[in-house]
Amino acid sequence: MRIISGKFKGKKISFVNSTNTRPLRDYVKENIFNIIDHGKKTKLNLQKTNILDLYSGVGSFGIECLSRYLCNVVFVERDPLASSTLKKNVSDLKVTNRAKIISQDTKNYIEKLNNKDKFDLIFLDPPYKDFSFIKNIILIKEKKIFNKYHKIIIHRESNCKETLGDYLNIDLEKNYGRSKIIFGTF
Repeated sequence: MRIISGKFKGKKISFVNSTNTRPLRDYVKENIFNIIDHGKKTKLNLQKTNILDLYSGVGSFGIECLSRYLCNVVFVERDPLASSTLKKNVSDLKVTNRAKIISQDTKNYIEKLNNKDKFDLIFLDPPYKDFSFIKNIILIKEKKIFNKYHKIIIHRESNCKETLGDYLNIDLEKNYGRSKIIFGTF
């Protein structure tokens, strides 16, 4: 697994070979950032922003953000092995000053936030078989932990049939092989 662009372009990051986590494939990640940077409906300015990376695994998405933008990332990962690998990745790249790692369940973390905790981009990459993430989307909306101009990006399996339009205003949905990427707002 490698960093695609930015300050750390080409650097490898450690990953976990486990059934509990799966890496965000490079070509899917690259397409997400092309949409972020160049998409008309989804264009974001991630310079000096706050990003929440939920179900972050080893941090592939959030680390890519740290490489490309002057942002701050909060990583939330409950799996101890993935969380430990994430800490190593952040430390190896010397970006601990712009990264906060929360080693706990996503729902528990969100419940502790208040309306002063605001994010510009919230990325969710739950396990494909986990449908409880929808409750977390509802909780994020209820707690209003997002800025006025925000984006929600969700990585799912392309054959998942959740109707996320009941919870989000969906701007764009794209399939990349086995992956489906959903861009939305509240």
